[in-house]
Amino acid sequence: MDMHDVAKRGLVLLGCGKMGSAMLAGWLRNGLPAASVWVIDPNPSDWLKMQGVNIGADLPESPAIVVVAVKPQMMAEALPDVTSLGGGATLVISVAAGTPLGLFEDMLGATTPIVRAMPNTPAAIGRGITALVGNTATNDADMDLADALLAAVGQVVRLDSEDQMDAVTAVSGSGPAYVFHLIETLAAAGEAEGLPADLALALAKATVGGAGELAETAEEDPSQLRVNVTSPNGTTQAALEVLMDKDAGFPALLQRAVTAAADRSKELSRG
Repeated sequence: MDMHDVAKRGLVLLGCGKMGSAMLAGWLRNGLPAASVWVIDPNPSDWLKMQGVNIGADLPESPAIVVVAVKPQMMAEALPDVTSLGGGATLVISVAAGTPLGLFEDMLGATTPIVRAMPNTPAAIGRGITALVGNTATNDADMDLADALLAAVGQVVRLDSEDQMDAVTAVSGSGPAYVFHLIETLAAAGEAEGLPADLALALAKATVGGAGELAETAEEDPSQLRVNVTSPNGTTQAALEVLMDKDAGFPALLQRAVTAAADRSKELSRG
């Protein structure tokens, strides 16, 4: 199955909130015909209504793909809409956080090819990174298709096992919030040193955004980039001696934060 099959047989998008809208915009931009897309959403946005897709209409009998993009707490009432599509002819892709493959297999059957995906919020601007893992019913073509669909909103990586998804959730799924908080606190620290609030925030946003892009595009790894901007006995070194403190600095703090997020992800997955 390839994108031609998807256009021919149809794609069903279950839920069109921020993540669903970002994915749909990417698919349409990449050439998937709007007439080949069916969206099930209780409160379709004005933007969605303008896209020319089928909204709430009768679903195709055997669509190529169903993408589940509803919030985890809405899963139980949303999935009955597509339970008739289990059995193997339709590939199911879930971007619902904390929802294990086993839940879908219980509702759709173990012979249904199911891919669990964990995108993150920068997907809204096409700068996300998504981790994929498939159940035993998926084959290489299924994974390639899931990869192609999620590439519409950023980079894609594949996991060796579903066990890794909790750590992925803690690093990249929840990670944007850590960076947003870094921007907040960096701006607040600048303000405490005497800068106007709006200037401190502008400096913090541009610095974190620019450093992130440099880290992604530079040939050197982040450790070397850090060394490159750290003059001996200079201002950066003075700050890094605080931030790199083994007990109170970033290493211990972020390890604790990521562990807390991963532990919570495990709890949520167990229901």
